[in-house]
Amino acid sequence: MRLSDTLTRGLVELPPPPGPIRMYVCGSTVYQRVHVGNSRPFVLAMWLRGWLRETGYEVTLVHNITDVDDKVYAEATREGIGSRELSERATEWFFEDTNDLGLGRPDVEPRATETIPEIVAFIGELIDRGRAYEAGGDVYFSVADAPEYGRLSGARLEDMVSQESSTLKRDQRDFALWKSQKPHEDAAWDSPWGPGRPGWHIECSAMAEKHLGTEFEIHGGGLDLRFPHHENELAQSSALGHRFAHVWMHNGMLELDAEKMSKSLGNVVTLRNVLDTWGREALLVFHLTGHWSKPVDFSDEAMEAAAARAEGFRDVFRGRSEPASEDGWNRFAASLDDDFSTPAALAVMHEWRDHDLLRRALSIFGLESLAEEDEAPDDVVALAVQRLLARATRDFDEADRLRAEIEAAGWDVRDEADTFRLVRRR
Repeated sequence: MRLSDTLTRGLVELPPPPGPIRMYVCGSTVYQRVHVGNSRPFVLAMWLRGWLRETGYEVTLVHNITDVDDKVYAEATREGIGSRELSERATEWFFEDTNDLGLGRPDVEPRATETIPEIVAFIGELIDRGRAYEAGGDVYFSVADAPEYGRLSGARLEDMVSQESSTLKRDQRDFALWKSQKPHEDAAWDSPWGPGRPGWHIECSAMAEKHLGTEFEIHGGGLDLRFPHHENELAQSSALGHRFAHVWMHNGMLELDAEKMSKSLGNVVTLRNVLDTWGREALLVFHLTGHWSKPVDFSDEAMEAAAARAEGFRDVFRGRSEPASEDGWNRFAASLDDDFSTPAALAVMHEWRDHDLLRRALSIFGLESLAEEDEAPDDVVALAVQRLLARATRDFDEADRLRAEIEAAGWDVRDEADTFRLVRRR
């Protein structure tokens, strides 16, 4: 299998099965209900893990939760509650919403606040090696001492401006590894540099290396994380002589009106809202339609099209199974092995009327439920039987009335020769 790699700007071959394949994917910062864009890296990671396991790989997926951050403190202050209370509540929302995607859970889901000892040790080693310095209770990474800084994102040191201004920095391009506690911050942790909390970037380096080691196969996350977050992760770990990630997978952003969805822009569509409105199956099919490395437009029209595609798969299972061509599965597999192209795999799946083959493919994406036929409740079946009798006696007005009553109950009735089929309305 080969995957697009941001670092080399090319395709990189994974080692042959069984690997192992160790994956780290940057998760959400938990302070509000997550937007639907946060579902893309989560879904991609779960799908990729599933496909790699299907093809014989041993896979470990780590998907972190950032539960201490400037945004957490700011939102807690706005709501008038403790920052730890807020992050716990938002973490539960995250689990609730991503559970409802029906894809299972990553193998490890570490929280930044559970990794404080490892983070402190990591920072201490950077200071000991002269790659970071303490200033007024803060600790900063020295960017000028990282000659390869910018190789992931293409950022040039001479063009850089401050990522976060501070009079304590030796160089405004430096970034924080440890931040001293501020008056409005109600939670802090002890460190050799005084009470405070970790910077965002060091959290992920420490969590990745704690659970996967100093060298692992895949690092994922949204394209918006390439700089400065992932650039800084790579710089920190490289400063300790660690290889870190072999392949950097940056998924394209979910876009609304050609702008990246962002809470700061106020154009948020929450994952919870999308799941409640369209259902998990339509959302998963929507994610299948776009290549993971490209941006994808999110709209009501796109979701309507995805829901129609999902219904098309259900219709296949309502008909007779027909054998697929002998190379059917091989073409499907080749699509996924070639940079995990779900649009190409989806096109192959739409060709099939082979129930067993289609069910196997859908299960890779958590969509095996499309093969299941809903059983209508007895009262709806009774209405459909009455309608069948009305049609037999040519009482079409009564048949139309009964159809409307069936539809109001959430079902469609489809006539088939001398019988009927009830299908749940989507």
